[in-house]
Amino acid sequence: MKRILPPTLLLICIGTMCLLHILIPFLKVIDYPINLLGILFILIGIWIDFAGSNIFKIANTTEMTFSEPSTLVTNGIYKISRNPMYLGLVQILVGVSIILGSITPFIIVIAFVVITDQWYIKFEEKVLKDKFGKEYLIYKSKVRRWI
Repeated sequence: MKRILPPTLLLICIGTMCLLHILIPFLKVIDYPINLLGILFILIGIWIDFAGSNIFKIANTTEMTFSEPSTLVTNGIYKISRNPMYLGLVQILVGVSIILGSITPFIIVIAFVVITDQWYIKFEEKVLKDKFGKEYLIYKSKVRRWI
């Protein structure tokens, strides 16, 4: 079975959010023009993703979820979060939810966080622990999973 990569899951979630908003727009809470603040959230999320990805490229290690990394990255934005790229994707989803303005899309944000935390992050943490051992455990004890 082919594994779904996080960017694919992000697109699936955005599509689902839009469908839910159209089909079941439960409780509109954010109206125009306030909902345009969602654009700022999306831009910040994209920046966080690029910052995390760029550090991986500089370290010459993989950013692919199901690939084994060659280097433990602990600098830059990784001093604040062990998973900034996932944090950026969540930020993007929050931005889309704000733009849509109803409560329904936020359900998908929560689902994305749970899936990411339980599926991707747990898998990656096991790989990092197996590959880098004590060095990773020390890093893990100093830096939070999300923020």
